[in-house]
Amino acid sequence: MPAPTEAELLDFARRTAADPEVLDRLPLDPMGRTWVRLEGPGGSEAWLIGWPPGAETGWHDHGGSRGAFATALGELAEESVAVPLPTAGWQSLELTDDVDRTRRLPVGRGRAFGPYHVHQVVNASEEQHAVSVHVYYPPLPMMRRYSRSGRVLRLALVERPQEW
Repeated sequence: MPAPTEAELLDFARRTAADPEVLDRLPLDPMGRTWVRLEGPGGSEAWLIGWPPGAETGWHDHGGSRGAFATALGELAEESVAVPLPTAGWQSLELTDDVDRTRRLPVGRGRAFGPYHVHQVVNASEEQHAVSVHVYYPPLPMMRRYSRSGRVLRLALVERPQEW
């Protein structure tokens, strides 16, 4: 079976985000993010994630996996670096002034990304939960978390699947 393309991952995320039966499987917590693992297409890994008001991921990458996500409820914002960054071999980078991008992702909107994508996802609402579907291929081997101060992005932590 061939690996799913980024377009196929995004199509799966959008279709799943529009499925009320899948969304009903997610318990929402007013204080923290919640998640349920799903079966993705072609051996991919998928997650249904609940975001309470103000929740965010912090800056991270996906360990070299391609991915996509789509908003099912509420609205999310994605802050990203608009240049592909290598996902290994560096501890600190100084970014240029013109690489930051913010996308608003209301219900039904989604986004696919390649293996060198560094971003953070935010539910900026102060009142409403958001729910989204995320899918990755190959399944996440790790996630690198970064701290950011101005234009400087620093590796802070490497998480393995058993840690989430």
